Amino acid sequence: MNTRIDLHTHSTASDGTLTPGELVHAAAAAGLDVVAITDHDTTAGWEPAVRALPAGLRLVRGAELSCRWDGADPAVSLHLLAYLFDPDNPDLTAELGRVRHARLERGERIVRLLQADGLEVSWSEILAGAQGGTVGRPHIAQALIRSGLVATTSEAFGPDWLGERYRLPKEDIEVFEAVRLVRAAGGVPVFAHPRATRRGRVVPDELIADLAVAGLAGLEADHEDHTPAERAHVRALAADLDLLVTGASDFHGTHKTVRLGAFTTDLAAYERIVAAGVTSVASR
Repeated sequence: MNTRIDLHTHSTASDGTLTPGELVHAAAAAGLDVVAITDHDTTAGWEPAVRALPAGLRLVRGAELSCRWDGADPAVSLHLLAYLFDPDNPDLTAELGRVRHARLERGERIVRLLQADGLEVSWSEILAGAQGGTVGRPHIAQALIRSGLVATTSEAFGPDWLGERYRLPKEDIEVFEAVRLVRAAGGVPVFAHPRATRRGRVVPDELIADLAVAGLAGLEADHEDHTPAERAHVRALAADLDLLVTGASDFHGTHKTVRLGAFTTDLAAYERIVAAGVTSVASR
């Protein structure tokens, strides 16, 4: 019997629509054996997810770090999945706190831009909708939908709205520093959707090779934003660099159409992550 492993999901601790408890129960209902909670720049969902963990489901505690590569102008945004690190590591904790605070300030500035154009969007309602989680553009997108200004999340992220006109730069972690911080905290860093050209610019393979030397452990190949050709490219690159390969849904609840378990990780890659991490996998 195949072990079904989904290593990239989000809860209301960041920009998902299910609480951590609802997320793990949904994962079990979807037939998963292992699920990772990887909210943006936070570990706030870990404890409630563990408390609600159904019997038979294993939980990999992680986070998705907001990073940048400064080798292009402007810098390229990218995401690093960090698994099984020490959540009390002071350096990583401080950096994640800095990023969350910067994202909060950015969100409020975006809302002020919308309001300056006469659009009725409430910052207090957006904060309430985030339920204490890390505030991001998806929360503003939901406010635009509630106000009747756009019909869908995709429209909200279009060029007339959050994709361009009301988009502001965000403060991310320099990617080599992010890899160093995750490794120093005993974690396992994996590059999320590294060739997803439909999301925008991607980094060159040469950078990924340099990151592998610096401690990058793996590449996420199977993802909804990768074409079949991009998945094949990532797998070939991982083989060349001796990096592990993961697959995952990047589930966000109703913010995305992709379902839990849409893409999965091989058992061997999962076992390599577990062996390398400092935090144990939770189960009951």
